[in-house]
Amino acid sequence: MEQKKRLTLNSEKRKAIADVFQNHFEQTSPKYELHKKSIADYNTARTKMKVLADTVVRHHQPQEDVDTIRSMIKKYSSSGGELYDDNCFYFTAPPRMETDSDGSKREVVDEEHVKFSLGKSLARSYYRDEIKAKGLNPDFHVAINNNYDKRSPSYYTMESQVNKFTGHETSSNDNKTELSLRDEWAKDFKLTTIGSNYCHSRKFAVDQETFEMFKMYNSLREQVIMAHQQLYEHVNGKMDKLRLGLKSYRYFDQAKSLADKLGVVLNEGILNESSSMALSVYSPENLADLLTDKVEQTREEKIAIARAVMQQATVN
Repeated sequence: MEQKKRLTLNSEKRKAIADVFQNHFEQTSPKYELHKKSIADYNTARTKMKVLADTVVRHHQPQEDVDTIRSMIKKYSSSGGELYDDNCFYFTAPPRMETDSDGSKREVVDEEHVKFSLGKSLARSYYRDEIKAKGLNPDFHVAINNNYDKRSPSYYTMESQVNKFTGHETSSNDNKTELSLRDEWAKDFKLTTIGSNYCHSRKFAVDQETFEMFKMYNSLREQVIMAHQQLYEHVNGKMDKLRLGLKSYRYFDQAKSLADKLGVVLNEGILNESSSMALSVYSPENLADLLTDKVEQTREEKIAIARAVMQQATVN
């Protein structure tokens, strides 16, 4: 009986295999569920805060005053006053006394900048799954961890593609029959305010309880972005180990053995080409242990793996 020839791997096949593992790591990560929950919590808060913001703004700027200025503008153009449809607001807390380091007391007024628009960072985190479904990398910006020296040409290419998807580089079409995600959010909530388009020129005083509610809303908005960062870090930590192992695997059955141990569905159908690479320096059993978050590499193991990979690169 003829023995089945073992399927060898090349860099392209390793990448295809890595993508399967990454998808599995993401979908089964507890950080993924926390990210989804952060979005749900923000959505709930956003609905409530829209009502609260409307109540506060209309308390300070009654609708009849807005209507009066609108009629004045209609009659006298810009001389009649200014109105602006805004979704960005500054709310101030009751004044409090603060003691300086030298013992001097001064009055302090805390303010909270509340936005209902779709900023770039929020868009990339809020629509992470949708961005990925488009074949784009939703993690390109969190991957550099604010180290802008790491921005490569591919970074800017992905940034442009993602910005186009969210509407931060291209807007809706001219007749507005197709709204971008950014424009959908802008259309979703706006309040007509008295004054110019400068958000900071309008500050609405609220009581301490209301102020804390707006602070909570901003915290939940920020949590969506933080949960995205945590999801990336958790999955990327596993992917670093996985790629190191895959780089040393020569045959598909080695990757398949690892996949079976981790419950990852991996079939030869994801591979399109055949080429040979390096001999295995990392067994599926050991790598499986590392990827379960139960085993941490020792210094000696890290050195041994680094040496093996360097030797492989020299041979290849």
